[in-house]
Amino acid sequence: QVQLVESGGGLVQPGGSLTLSCTTSGFRFNFYWMYWVREAPGNGLEWISVISINGDTTYYADSVKGRFTISRDNAKSTLYLQMNSLQPEDTAIYYCARDTYRFKYSRDFDSRGQGTQVTVSS
Repeated sequence: QVQLVESGGGLVQPGGSLTLSCTTSGFRFNFYWMYWVREAPGNGLEWISVISINGDTTYYADSVKGRFTISRDNAKSTLYLQMNSLQPEDTAIYYCARDTYRFKYSRDFDSRGQGTQVTVSS
């Protein structure tokens, strides 16, 4: 079955960096656009980034643009999120997610992992 497993979260000081990974299985990773989304306490799900099938197109939410970088390794079926200049408002559970449809950017996603907690605090 479809599985997405996030890792790499933790506690970091403001201004610090983290790299999240999402290991996937059960589907053809290189058939799908992939997303990172996050959910902060008291907030809904926030889309933060998406990457195309071959990695040549990326989009970011304004809240993370210039600080976060999404990437993928299709040979390893793994998605990454490099996060720099982290701020307390970046505190959230981070999820990777798969587009609902193969071969297209639908702006909708279905499968998500269990998430990894990122806490930014001094």
